[in-house]
Amino acid sequence: MISVLLVDDHPVVRAGVRGMLDGEPDIAVVGEAASGAEALTSARALRPDVVLMDLRLPGLDGVGATSQLRTVAPDTRVLVLTTYESDADVLRAVEAGATGYLLKDSSRADLLGAIRAAARGETVLSPKVATRLLNRMRHPKQDALSPREANVLRLVAAGMSNPDIGRTLTITEATVKTHLLRAFAKLGVSDRTAAVTKAMSLGLIPPDAGT
Repeated sequence: MISVLLVDDHPVVRAGVRGMLDGEPDIAVVGEAASGAEALTSARALRPDVVLMDLRLPGLDGVGATSQLRTVAPDTRVLVLTTYESDADVLRAVEAGATGYLLKDSSRADLLGAIRAAARGETVLSPKVATRLLNRMRHPKQDALSPREANVLRLVAAGMSNPDIGRTLTITEATVKTHLLRAFAKLGVSDRTAAVTKAMSLGLIPPDAGT
């Protein structure tokens, strides 16, 4: 029996997913959580085989929770189930330790297959996500940002000034400017707004980074 923990801040979504899983002879939903913090607490207590993890959660987000689950429940597999498919979201989730990445428009059959594959420790990707990553590998972006450059642009998108960004990242304002200039050069733009817009369109930073 594959035990599953559902993590999503929308009760209707959790109810819908539970309904899709109910009745499967080899899958049992053992708990639900509405936030990253609740997910960690539930995973520590329940030790599920698979966590279905949304990315956008209040407080600790899905990526942060996935990363911490390595310590809290190292044998638990995390299968991201989200509406977001940008390269940045996928890479952050995989780097945090997610076994798979599935979109919420996936069919019931795909979801069930992904849960079973994740429980076996296999990597599972939505066909759309797999296509995006394959295309990225075949045609790597010369304008790809470094992790620090992407972080700086995410904070720019959030409305932070250079001094604020420096304090947040514990770097000097001069270093912030250097990261911005390098990002401008890679993206082929000349200002902060254009850099954020292009980075979002390329999937280098989350499309809702400024919200």
